Amino acid sequence: MATPDAGTGRTAAGTIERTLVRSLGVRTLAASILNVTVGGGIFLLPALVAGGLGRAAPIAYLVCAVAFGLIVLCFAEAGSRVSLTGGPYMYVGAVFGPFVGFVSNVLIFLLGVVAHAAIGSAFVQALNGLLPGYGLGAGLPRGLIIAGFFAFFAAVNMRGVSHGARMIEVATAAKLLPLVAFVVLGALAVRQENLAWQGIPSMAAVGRMSIVLVFAFAGVESALVPSGEVREPSRTVPRAIALAMVSVTILYVSVQVVAQGILGDSLASAKDAPLATAAGQAFGPAGALLLLAGAVISMFGYLSGMMLAMPRTLFAFARDGYLPSALAQVHPVTRVPARAIVTHAIVVTALAISGSFQQLAILSNISALLLYLLCSAAAFELRRRNVQGGGVPFRVPGGPLVPVLSILVILILLSNATGREMASIGIALAVSVAVFFFRRPPVAVGAEAA
Repeated sequence: MATPDAGTGRTAAGTIERTLVRSLGVRTLAASILNVTVGGGIFLLPALVAGGLGRAAPIAYLVCAVAFGLIVLCFAEAGSRVSLTGGPYMYVGAVFGPFVGFVSNVLIFLLGVVAHAAIGSAFVQALNGLLPGYGLGAGLPRGLIIAGFFAFFAAVNMRGVSHGARMIEVATAAKLLPLVAFVVLGALAVRQENLAWQGIPSMAAVGRMSIVLVFAFAGVESALVPSGEVREPSRTVPRAIALAMVSVTILYVSVQVVAQGILGDSLASAKDAPLATAAGQAFGPAGALLLLAGAVISMFGYLSGMMLAMPRTLFAFARDGYLPSALAQVHPVTRVPARAIVTHAIVVTALAISGSFQQLAILSNISALLLYLLCSAAAFELRRRNVQGGGVPFRVPGGPLVPVLSILVILILLSNATGREMASIGIALAVSVAVFFFRRPPVAVGAEAA
């Protein structure tokens, strides 16, 4: 995307981008995607899906994996063609111009901030369950724990992107360990009769559960925000996405099958802690404690990953003139957007402590789907224009078929949104439109990418 007067802006944006360090490789980016995707939900979802589909629950995971696979293929191609910080914001802005690009970044920001704050609050509740009797789940102790953890994550990431990335790798391994142990050891306690189907569920039932599970697979949009710090993005992005999403699908289906095989039909009633309940039945109190600790670790890793990804949304906004330029300043030593990190940490801390983020939680689902819709359309157009911003790009097999199918899937999912949900997202976007025209910079977003 080019504009007649964008020369100065491209130079300025490019100068800022070049101060960042491209140190994220396939393994680290895949770990970041896996870390953000596998949050606390997997510790609760098996009961919910079993309640809707019974013993045929794994079908929903497979259907969702196929649907979401179309979406992430679009992300893979777009991410291999546009390698600026902002991720989906830059893909969309490079194709549809500054306004639509700005809206996409607003969607990322809403989705990421609300989810980050929500998991921050849920983390304290999980910690309170793991350490009962200390009153950690309310009042001053709760507020201090939330503030302390967000301050810790901010401090780690301010030391440099490699420090934040290493923490993500460690946290991802730590969160996966209890889940993998549950699958491997729990398989020994599976009863075959608990897995025997009692009938084929209706397409409507599978569709409803698949819609719920779409958001269990979400996370790639946030993990790709630091695209300006990815090495060889044309190769790294698609490989990392493929590695992460295949791993997520195998893990989710395995966890569901083992939990179902241990608890049988009673899995649907274990809504508060289905995996801990299954582990407790299979291995006793030690097994339940392991899974409760796993939930805490999983949320810890998610919080760490989001602290790496989401401040770059503010950085990208400021870099392009929509927020004060101070947020686009890169620390001269650590080479990270330090002020954006601190600002994000303050915002999510306030939301998590106040609990007001719960009123915004309804925005996250629609925000994600609208963002996926824009990115799928952007992938189609980026290929048509043959945009190449980071080497020879990855090309999705099938030409335009995958983006078109992705768009159709998303529209079907959006058709299930309620009027209240659409009104809520409409209000948020209306506010963002006002900000856009008030702070509109003279330079087109994404100009450098094209």
